[in-house]
Amino acid sequence: MPGIDECLLDVMRLPGARGAAVVDWTSGLALGTIGDSPNGDHEATAAETAEVARMAAEQPAFALGSPQPPPATADGKGVTGTGSPVEDVIVTTRSGYHILRFVETAFDSSVFLHLWLDRAEGNLALARIRLGETAERLVLA
Repeated sequence: MPGIDECLLDVMRLPGARGAAVVDWTSGLALGTIGDSPNGDHEATAAETAEVARMAAEQPAFALGSPQPPPATADGKGVTGTGSPVEDVIVTTRSGYHILRFVETAFDSSVFLHLWLDRAEGNLALARIRLGETAERLVLA
């Protein structure tokens, strides 16, 4: 299973990919980055996108109508992962797309993949599908 660097390399193979990062939305820290950053500073971009991810993940309005979390595991310890009903957040600008894809993990994490995609060269639907596949394969140690 690939780690952060391998996943970021895969994401950058998407047509129109400008830059990508794995970000912890509780701290706003970039756990890994590749390519360009919209404002020229990967750390600042990580902090800014973490605010957007946090706001989306914590809003009760997005939880309405969402399926209930799965039942407790066989050992009775409960389910794992973030439990957020939000799968991803897409922000469109005149020149590009920012896709924030939440990563489910076996521990109580709050990590997401951020892809900056050029609007003229990228394919939003393909990028969203591939980012979801990458998030499923991502191994955080």
